[in-house]
Amino acid sequence: MTVRDILKMGDPRLLRLAQPITEFDTDAIHLLVADMFDTMHAVNGAGLAAPQIGVDLQLVIFGTDAPNPRYPDAPLVPRTVLLNPVITPIGDAEEDGWEGCLSVPGLRGLVPRWAKIRYTGFDPYGDPIDRTVDGFHARVVQHECDHLIGKLYPMRVRDFTQFGFTEVLFPGLDADADD
Repeated sequence: MTVRDILKMGDPRLLRLAQPITEFDTDAIHLLVADMFDTMHAVNGAGLAAPQIGVDLQLVIFGTDAPNPRYPDAPLVPRTVLLNPVITPIGDAEEDGWEGCLSVPGLRGLVPRWAKIRYTGFDPYGDPIDRTVDGFHARVVQHECDHLIGKLYPMRVRDFTQFGFTEVLFPGLDADADD
């Protein structure tokens, strides 16, 4: 497949609202998903949203089959393709966690996210997905789905004393790409 270019913060295409997917199990969707996984793996990403590669569709991928060198302490997250996602917070609890982004390379910030969520949507074949998750899994889903509504994680940072270059904040961590 193909490793695609990842748009960087400042590109207006990252601020658009993605369009819902209306046809499932198409060659175009399967090719897009394959390209997204190739792109994500090429930069050790934990997730990727279609708008990050300039595709204006409600499609995100995420998951790790093995420990991620950029998130070495994070638990594994099941490899998932999620179309037309809907996130519902469960409770009011939030958790702060460090995030980076492939579209905001070299930086990390402390970002509040819902501690526990339910997410629904569809797989590429149109089969429903319905999961309740917490921790790193919930964080990754929320981060990726933000891309579908034109939000980048710095827009959610509340304390900019907790935002900076990965190499300064976390010496020795792989700072070549963040997500």
